Amino acid sequence: MRYIARVSLSNGSTDAQADWSTRHSVLTMARRTAALVNALSGDRPDPGEVAEVLRAYGETGSVDLTSADLTRMRAAAALLREVFAAGYADEAAAALNRLLHAHTGPLRLTSHGGTTPWHPHLDRDDDSPWDEWFLASSCLALTVLVWDRQLPPGKVCASAACGNVFITRGPGPERRYCSRRCATRERVAAHRRARSAE
Repeated sequence: MRYIARVSLSNGSTDAQADWSTRHSVLTMARRTAALVNALSGDRPDPGEVAEVLRAYGETGSVDLTSADLTRMRAAAALLREVFAAGYADEAAAALNRLLHAHTGPLRLTSHGGTTPWHPHLDRDDDSPWDEWFLASSCLALTVLVWDRQLPPGKVCASAACGNVFITRGPGPERRYCSRRCATRERVAAHRRARSAE
């Protein structure tokens, strides 16, 4: 089965449900999408790094990724990158609509046989391959962010040396960089260019 974190709810524990819901919020799943797109962006993604991202975002089952899994997940990541590259909500929505039409099943609710709280899925069934699950669950999370905020859900880092994607979120000035490290590197480079121009 391709889903994140099976949780036993046989005792009806609301604590387990609250914990599951917190770890699997739309924002968390969107951040997982960005982390996977970044981990899969190279020519030869490291299966250990991709598995580590999946575990960091709640996967508790076996994460045995084959080279074929990585190839297909890498193709899915390339499709999702278009959503992050969108400059406007209309562009992000158009990219998501194309992906939803071509690569997802109908919206359905699942509890994975009673092992998780009910939640939406767009993959075709609970045993979908990694790439289908990744693309469908990512489309769902990014779609909700566009709907909720009426803005693109993320961006590509403005640092020419980086290219990572990230989720934009929160008040304050609009983020241009995926991390403080990239922002600092670009500020230092701009300062050096300005000083050499003097």
